[in-house]
Order: sequence, then C-alpha cells, then structure tokens
Amino acid sequence: MAQPWPRLSSKILNTCRIFTLKQEIHRSPRTGKAHEFYLLDSGDWVNVIPLTSDQKVILVNQFRFGTKDFSLEIPGGMLDSGDSPADAAKRELIEETGYGGSQPILLGVVHPNPAIHTNRCYTYLIENAVFQKQPEQDSTEDVEVEIIPLADIPKLIQDGVITHALVIAAFYWYFSNIGFKGYK
Repeated sequence: MAQPWPRLSSKILNTCRIFTLKQEIHRSPRTGKAHEFYLLDSGDWVNVIPLTSDQKVILVNQFRFGTKDFSLEIPGGMLDSGDSPADAAKRELIEETGYGGSQPILLGVVHPNPAIHTNRCYTYLIENAVFQKQPEQDSTEDVEVEIIPLADIPKLIQDGVITHALVIAAFYWYFSNIGFKGYK
C-alpha cells in the first residue's frame, strides 16, 4: 500500500511576488532512497463563473506570458491576506470586470498541479451578474471583457478557444453540479 514520503529537509531557493520556490528532499518509503523535489509554494487561487440572469457568462480575454498569447478565461486570481475564498471571488469579479452579483456558491476545489504546486483553486458561481462600476485592474492586468452565452461554452472548449486548464475544470464543476437545459 502506498505511503507518504517522509520529508528530510526543506529550503527556500527564491521568493517571488506570487510564489516561493522550495527544494525539498523526501525519502521513498519503497526504496529508502532520498530524492530532490522542487515546489512552487503559492497562496490559494479562486475562479469565478459569473452568470447573468439571461444565462450569459462574463469572460475575460487577456495576454498570458507563459503561452505568449491571449487566453479566454473566467475572472480569477489569488486570495489576498485575510480573504476567504468567497470574498476573493467577489473581489476578483468586480476588479477585473466591473460586475457583481449574488453571493458566491462554491462549486468545487482542485489542486492546480499537485506535482509541483502546493495550493488549491476554488471555483465559485456568482449568479445574477450585473455591471456595477468600471473595472479596477492592477498594473499587470490588461483585460477585455467578453459576454458569451453559457450554451456556447462546451463548443468553445472543444474547439480549443478556451484552453486554460483551471477554466475548463471550473466549467466541469458547473456542468456536473448545475447543468443547463440543452447540454448533453
């Protein structure tokens, strides 16, 4: 039966604005050998599926430096100090899009990449989204808001228009928990 690998040591190699790079040494319970692992220690993240009363999703399109391309996504970001995941969901939605809505409903939680990331990503649904004010994007954001019918989302994923893994996971949570008429 699989067992956890005991940690022998842990040291911080570098601290950046959004994560800390750590080197840890763990011992294999099967072989007894020690191995190095590198981890990105980051705060938890949140994603928001903002849905209008007429079943449209408020999406953001922004340039992503990892892929050097634009990415069609749902609003989201890191939890700030003192934030609950639900508070972060409301904050990220209004900051990135200017939209607000009903109280956040937790749809699910994933580990973005458990091989190297130490955090979680919470997915929330915010219904009855309406425009409330101009967005307040931070200096590293240049976001364009797009409003797309919910019924179009599966095809956008299938056609490779939506490619962000955490966004696809968020819509999995939505469709498996909530579903909608006409979706198969």
